[in-house]
Amino acid sequence: MRAAVFRGIGAPLTIEKVAVALPGPREVLIRTVAAGVCHSDLSIVEGKVQAPAPAVLGHESAGIVEAVGEGVRRVKVGDHVVTCMSAFCGHCEDCMTGHTSICQQAEVHRDRSMPPRLVPEDASVRRFHQAAGLSGYAELMLVNESTCIAVRPDMPLDRAALIGCAVVTGVGAVTRTAQVEVGSTVVVIGCGGVGLCIINGAAIAGAGRIIAVDRVAAKRELAMEMGATDFVDASEVDAVEAVRELTGGGARYAFEAIGLKPTVEQAFKMLRPGGVATMVGVPAYGTEISVDSFSLLAERRLQGSMLGSNHFTVDIPRYIDLYMQGRLKLDALISRRIKLEQINEAFDEMRSGGIARSVIMFDQ
Repeated sequence: MRAAVFRGIGAPLTIEKVAVALPGPREVLIRTVAAGVCHSDLSIVEGKVQAPAPAVLGHESAGIVEAVGEGVRRVKVGDHVVTCMSAFCGHCEDCMTGHTSICQQAEVHRDRSMPPRLVPEDASVRRFHQAAGLSGYAELMLVNESTCIAVRPDMPLDRAALIGCAVVTGVGAVTRTAQVEVGSTVVVIGCGGVGLCIINGAAIAGAGRIIAVDRVAAKRELAMEMGATDFVDASEVDAVEAVRELTGGGARYAFEAIGLKPTVEQAFKMLRPGGVATMVGVPAYGTEISVDSFSLLAERRLQGSMLGSNHFTVDIPRYIDLYMQGRLKLDALISRRIKLEQINEAFDEMRSGGIARSVIMFDQ
């Protein structure tokens, strides 16, 4: 099969021939139909997020099950499936208390006593690492069954792919992590793919006012289409002052969807007393966030969100139903559909900040 391979920090991904093993116990072989290009993978390429190399990246994917190994019960051959990084074991303390998104004991990778799942056909290295145990930038994925869920067959798979990361992260941050209340005021910093999903999630949750903040003025129209009621061009005005003026003192909920120290701190400053700021973006390792201690005394909170605090085996089918009802606006989220060979172009476009989501379409 063909796959996009990460060989080292700063280097473009290379399209290479990769051999994939047969499914072992609890493993599922999926023919990839679509894969969203997520900023988390760009962060790996740029060295902001640490990951081993060489590796096949990609984690926001959908496809069709081709084969299953012994003991697989969650899916069967022919199922349409969506993958998700939030694998969980189901029996640790985190899982048993309802926090499956932070499970640390999930069996995602193969035991090292077994042959590797992915190896280069030219034998240049012993194996390729799997990003998040998925490696969606490839024509086939061999994964543990705990990383995928079967979905209704009438759901278009290019849109379904986005649900496995952008949607569970963005909508989940609203409904599960922050638990936004009907009629409340929400501000969202960053109108990329995840930020737009946060806006859409806030609209679905019934927020009374949704303020989108971005430095790219061209994103106003798309933010409004996703449910924003106001747009602040942070390249033209002080975003904190603008939000405080629009809200009469601050928002009840603020979300940061970029992963930068200044914007996380801005989100906290945009809160009214008792407000909650949720960091959804992924900062570079070692980033320290500073907040005013007196503001904390006014019961303001700053919290993180791991993939929207999702319960993906329940959430993904529900989000698909919301799309089929016309409430989850995935059509608008896809900026362009590309081929695997255009993956580096998609990263360049992501750096410019002018698009929402590129989706790789694999020939079937």
